[in-house]
Amino acid sequence: MLDHTVLSSVAEQMMGSVEVVVENRASRVTRTGSQRLRTARFLMGGKEYQAIEQNPEKPSRWGKLAREGHRVVQFRDLLTQKYVAVAVDGKVREYGR
Repeated sequence: MLDHTVLSSVAEQMMGSVEVVVENRASRVTRTGSQRLRTARFLMGGKEYQAIEQNPEKPSRWGKLAREGHRVVQFRDLLTQKYVAVAVDGKVREYGR
């Protein structure tokens, strides 16, 4: 099970800072290539995850929320390469639950 408090904290830190701090480890917030979306890698519970700002140009419901001004961050497990959760304005929802 994912720690929703940590994911929410990462989403908030990522949108307003140049680094995110999880379990006393700092990770840089970088930008993706052409879309210039914020992204950060971090460790949580011994596993590595990536937080990615939602692309507002996507036709998905998450893209629609981002276009409306909501802060939408997707979380991906880097070992399995699967998206595991999403945070919208700090509220986390796990996929597959």
